[in-house]
Amino acid sequence: MSRLAIVVSHPIQYYAPWFAWLAAEPDLAIEVFHLWDFGVERRHDHGFGRALQWDLNLLEGYPSRFVANAAADPGTHHFGGLHNPSLVPEVLAWRPDALLLFGYGWRSHVSLLLDPRLRRIPILFRGDSHDLAAQGGWRPALARLLRRLLFRRLAAALAVGSANTAWLRASGVPMNRIVNAPHAVDNARFQAAAPAAERDALAWRGELGIPPEAPVVLFAGKFEPKKQPLELLAAFAALNHPNAVLLLVGDGVLERPLREAAATLPPGRVVIAGFQNQSAMPRTYATGDLFVLPSLGNGETWGLAVNEAMNLARPALVSSHVGGGPDLVRTGVNGWLVPAGDRTALGAALAEALADPVRLRALGQAARDHIAGFSYGAATAALRRALAIARVA
Repeated sequence: MSRLAIVVSHPIQYYAPWFAWLAAEPDLAIEVFHLWDFGVERRHDHGFGRALQWDLNLLEGYPSRFVANAAADPGTHHFGGLHNPSLVPEVLAWRPDALLLFGYGWRSHVSLLLDPRLRRIPILFRGDSHDLAAQGGWRPALARLLRRLLFRRLAAALAVGSANTAWLRASGVPMNRIVNAPHAVDNARFQAAAPAAERDALAWRGELGIPPEAPVVLFAGKFEPKKQPLELLAAFAALNHPNAVLLLVGDGVLERPLREAAATLPPGRVVIAGFQNQSAMPRTYATGDLFVLPSLGNGETWGLAVNEAMNLARPALVSSHVGGGPDLVRTGVNGWLVPAGDRTALGAALAEALADPVRLRALGQAARDHIAGFSYGAATAALRRALAIARVA
């Protein structure tokens, strides 16, 4: 039996079900080392601009522990927010055969990669960064150089998609040490919830004042600049559609500007709903007919909300800066991919999507079929290939 230590910033709703999957593998023993308790305890989220606690059990089904965090300001919003002095001794005491590290941009992660006490333990890496919005200048070049030095320590890397693969290559990871491990959400949970979600969505539409026959364009996420909800509202406002509704679900620093912009349009054309916890997300996606993520910049590393929406058979319209776009979205087949920051292209894609409801539903079914390949089973098979590479590295 192989012993795999997993180091991750905090319990994350996308990863916890995968860890439970791994814990059920008969020839694999895992221990997850969490470096912060966000999500299971009520903590401030800088993106949503509010304190929150997820309403799903993110510690169920797999062995884990919390490593004491000594940071004065704990969190993933800055480099020093994860400072766990006992991490390396705790990992060593567990005696792993390999270590899987999620991310690299925090103090504890860098310390782990550089610590000579772990030199005999192969380290696997999983992240979702990309260069789809790459900028010139000395800062990105210096960051790339530092990654090339740091990533020499890696025995193998699990790439979540094509854009992440290119980023890993640019960061100095040899191609023969990169394994395609598709980014996934809990497909089984979302698809099992779909029938009830469709019924609940009709009721929620009524509560929100959205007519049952109105096509709904859905944005669900943090109201923050990188996700461009104001740009989406502006593109939607320019549409000449008789009854379409834009539904904005979330919270964040742009809530007030969004409400001010929405107030300039006819009543009911834009509906702003508050933050929805994890258990309500299947219903949230089912309320929309089209999911839109028009992000700008490298901050949208993948966009796992797109995976979730596709599990509810909703097509997605995403910008070219969404990391998962090249792998998830095929324009005119299961959604639309548009140039980031191009309001005209965004508006044209919205108009095309809303022009034919029958076609839109067909694209949604194609989206659900496509997302089946982005699963925990596929990620687990990739992890096994990476472990095999690490053994001979």
